[in-house]
Amino acid sequence: MSEEFHKVRRLPPYVFEQVNRLKASARAAGADIIDLGMGNPDLPTPKGIVDKLCEAVQDPRTHRYSASKGIPGLRRAQAQYYARRFGVKLNPETQVVATLGSKEGFANMAQAITAPGDVVLCPDPTYPIHAFGFIMSGGVIRSIQARPDDSFIPALERAVRHSIPKPLALILNYPSNPTAHVATLDFYRDIVAFARKHEIIVLSDLAYSEIYFDETPPPSVLQVPGAMDVAVEFTSMSKTFSMPGWRIGFAVGNERLIAALTRVKSYLDYGAFTPIQVAATAALNGDGSDITEVRSIYKRRRDVLVDSFARAGWDIPSPAATMFAWAPIPERFRMLGSLEFSKLLIEMADVAVAPGIGFGEHGDDYVRIALVENEHRIRQAARSIKRFLATKEENLHNVIPLNVHR
Repeated sequence: MSEEFHKVRRLPPYVFEQVNRLKASARAAGADIIDLGMGNPDLPTPKGIVDKLCEAVQDPRTHRYSASKGIPGLRRAQAQYYARRFGVKLNPETQVVATLGSKEGFANMAQAITAPGDVVLCPDPTYPIHAFGFIMSGGVIRSIQARPDDSFIPALERAVRHSIPKPLALILNYPSNPTAHVATLDFYRDIVAFARKHEIIVLSDLAYSEIYFDETPPPSVLQVPGAMDVAVEFTSMSKTFSMPGWRIGFAVGNERLIAALTRVKSYLDYGAFTPIQVAATAALNGDGSDITEVRSIYKRRRDVLVDSFARAGWDIPSPAATMFAWAPIPERFRMLGSLEFSKLLIEMADVAVAPGIGFGEHGDDYVRIALVENEHRIRQAARSIKRFLATKEENLHNVIPLNVHR
């Protein structure tokens, strides 16, 4: 009985846990760790949403089992949001299902559509569940480059030519976690044409649709004519409304795929607590001011991060969207790889970040920095990093492992 189970054996080591253990140990020793690692919003859920939750929970009828696919009002509210934001018409009965966050939605969609050995095209680097959901379901991941530019379609063509069996699905994530890349509507037009030509399912993660800093909002793949034939899109209320612990998200799009996900979910859960769904409905039906405020806070934090870290000697590209910066490891430390560099930042600067290797092998020259501390703490982190970057080589030998190899 000592051998690991098959699905557990298929999963690689969870590299973030190594950083988390070191972070916890440092805090236990009294260190003031500035945690820019996990994308865990520190902003409070807007008061109106919380008030609606408190009102709904007073009704004992809401304490019973809820609806796995989401209460009707919530599904209607999501359909209305898509109509306002993207000009996309959705049938809330057949094209919308509420999920326990977009992560659960992705994992259960993988369970619903994957047969052993199915090939799935997945960007690298990307959010871990995009790949691991299919790996746990018996699928095979074929990595493709993650930047949504002119090289993307040729990379897909090569992947299709050299994949046996033919790929089942393509995963997209723009604005991207972790890279913060943003896709254009023209890019999605090319993707939909490609998917229809090759009869490939498109699964789009649009969790950061409302966290953007340029004038043009990120588009939805479902805006493209014909996308409903091949695509499902996943969204989340976690970042948009600072509701990460509430676990509310959605899958919308192709009726056949939504039906498959809905059926799988019906065997696994009874949906989120009804008062949470009622409050989420109120949030989606709001005037948008809560979203605007969240976006402005992240924009200010982004600007402070980029400016203060540059002054500290670490140049970080300014992200156009998401609550993350995708930061190249300073050249002096790049040979360490992202995991050892992340550990070093905790030990030497009391700053925690997410190692890029956790998002795929092509992320190992980067770390992801989350905008989950206030501006004062971000500047404090920059001062600590400035002192760390000024550390002389001989003083680093005691903390850099001698056996580190890339």
